[in-house]
Amino acid sequence: MSTHVINSDESFQRFMGEVRQQYAAHRFLRASLKTGKDRSGPQNNLTHAWYEQIARELREDDALGWKCYCKLHHGVPILRAEDAEFRQTYDSTIKGMGYEQKLTVMRLFPVTSLMTREQLSKYAEAVRDDFQCRGVFLEFPEGH
Repeated sequence: MSTHVINSDESFQRFMGEVRQQYAAHRFLRASLKTGKDRSGPQNNLTHAWYEQIARELREDDALGWKCYCKLHHGVPILRAEDAEFRQTYDSTIKGMGYEQKLTVMRLFPVTSLMTREQLSKYAEAVRDDFQCRGVFLEFPEGH
């Protein structure tokens, strides 16, 4: 499975080249399209600022470690529930791993980068609620 974000003429051209190459090699492709803008820059900036805040307040891990934790505990369930292709890929490759292995895989496995704005909003709310219970108060900017 490969995922392409097409947001420029150049990325569109790279995508078309990949499609042509794969079709020539296999003569069969299965494709799905998601249209519309995915997550926003402010949403992305917010979650990364939160990982830094969590790491400053809960020092048992660094920002990357907390990011991996959040992706595994909050992002994976959202995508497994709402994206059949993600669920199939995750379940066939990662689900059977041990917990520490899963956290390590989260360093490279795309989760939040695959989310729509709505999914990332759900994710941010789940992260906020999780850490509020631990005494870490993550704030949304005005207008969220």
